[in-house]
Amino acid sequence: MKNLLFALGILSYSMTGCVGTQGASNSNQQTTEALNAPLKLNGSWELAEIPGARVSVVGLYPEKKPVITFDVNDNKFVGNTSCNNFSGLLVVFGNKISFNKSMAMTKMMCPGEGESTFIESLKKVDTYTINADKSLSLNIGGVETLRMKKVMKE
Repeated sequence: MKNLLFALGILSYSMTGCVGTQGASNSNQQTTEALNAPLKLNGSWELAEIPGARVSVVGLYPEKKPVITFDVNDNKFVGNTSCNNFSGLLVVFGNKISFNKSMAMTKMMCPGEGESTFIESLKKVDTYTINADKSLSLNIGGVETLRMKKVMKE
């Protein structure tokens, strides 16, 4: 009887150890993915959609869409609103993102409301998500505000 209880105890302990190891492995994988996520931002992204806007991206930006280029390693971003160029300091931690509120920007006269719509949204963005379709969602308070697509180099 003692041998049977001892054997059941060892079997139970070894099964618990396997489950614990699996959980630790998943936790380590999630931590690694979270640390590498900001690196996926690197590169150029073009505005694809403004969810909930009453005017389409093509309507707001008929000639050229806004683009942002991220350099996470140097904590910088540069871009174009479709009219003016802008740049600034970038703060990324996990999925949190902040664009320096005092970004530098050229001051050409731009037609329409596209530039102000884009810049005002960008200044309020607080998180980002890289979606399954590899698009980038820039969010305000958990709500997608700007959707970007990666610009592939040819």
